[in-house]
Amino acid sequence: MVTVTLLAVGKLKEKHYIQACDEYLKRLRAFCSVTVTELPERPADTPAEISKGLAAEAELIEKAIPKGAFFIVMTPEGTMLSSEGLAEKLQALNVGGESRICLLIGGSNGIDERIKRRADLKLSMSKMTFPHHLARVMVLEQIYRAFSILNHSRYHK
Repeated sequence: MVTVTLLAVGKLKEKHYIQACDEYLKRLRAFCSVTVTELPERPADTPAEISKGLAAEAELIEKAIPKGAFFIVMTPEGTMLSSEGLAEKLQALNVGGESRICLLIGGSNGIDERIKRRADLKLSMSKMTFPHHLARVMVLEQIYRAFSILNHSRYHK
């Protein structure tokens, strides 16, 4: 069975985001083992504080990436895939022997460059900017949609 780990910098606080994430996590369990790990965001205002905060977050991220996992970083400069394209990528990984997938959603100040360099795939949802809490819902929905496509469910039409 495929294991999916979603690393998210920052804590969900809004009830509607929590409920949406919980719904997709429940649905995903039919297709894979899935966990969400929240990592603390380092608040910062100045460029120096932001840089220091991103470096501190990077250390936590590196420790949280499961050993041997295919590591996907969600970042605006990444590759854009359709839902079908993501499904094909997940299928190719599985066929290629990759059973552990880890996705990262950074915090409001972005992601340290060393983490981006470590990525096996940089993936973008859009050229638009989304709140990081909404991005978590969107990523979980797209993972669910990808598995639904692969399993020929009626969810994706």
